[in-house]
Amino acid sequence: MKEFRHIDTWVFDLDNTLYPASCRLFDQMHVKMGDYVMRRFGVPFEEAKRIQKQLYLKHGTTLRGLMVEHGEAPDAFLAEVHDIDYSAVPYSPDLAAALVRLPGRKLVFTAGTAGHAARTMDRLGVTHLFDGVYDIVAAGHIPKPARVPYDKFLVEHAVTPQRAAFFEDIARNLEVPHAMGMATVLVTSEDTYDDGAGELDHVHHRTEDLTAFLAGLQLGE
Repeated sequence: MKEFRHIDTWVFDLDNTLYPASCRLFDQMHVKMGDYVMRRFGVPFEEAKRIQKQLYLKHGTTLRGLMVEHGEAPDAFLAEVHDIDYSAVPYSPDLAAALVRLPGRKLVFTAGTAGHAARTMDRLGVTHLFDGVYDIVAAGHIPKPARVPYDKFLVEHAVTPQRAAFFEDIARNLEVPHAMGMATVLVTSEDTYDDGAGELDHVHHRTEDLTAFLAGLQLGE
């Protein structure tokens, strides 16, 4: 864990990473996406879910698929999908305490919107500890693991990759950070399933407890 002593920029994915996957916010969002696709194409819900999955697998997100294949404007989709109940996200003073001890900047890199991030971080009680949020809008609606949003992120937030650590719950989304020279941490959970999360060179560390992992880092001299 001594290898984190040089880190001065800490980058966190939001969903199922900064808050526990057991909150199941994605369950709500998936239903919202299915409803949106159902209305958009005038099909039954089951067919909408099939279309949604097809778009996701081909383009990385349902939204990206709608934009590329159907010319969909993103704003209405993003607003509807993130209109959810955040009450399952717990106030997390232990997480806040673990974040406080990290030297340098803390940033969120999310496939959601800045508003979604703000509402989630407010529930956690960690908003004041972060120096910025890089969301899907800032990324030009291009999702991870494509390289483009990572490159743009580095420029917009003046991040030196060799002095940064990236925390993420999907293994393939750590490939680019690893290639750039970042330290990488995969956040796993019994509530998530990542079929690409075997033993991988681009995953340097794994944890089922983000707070405990951060609290246990050896920092300073």
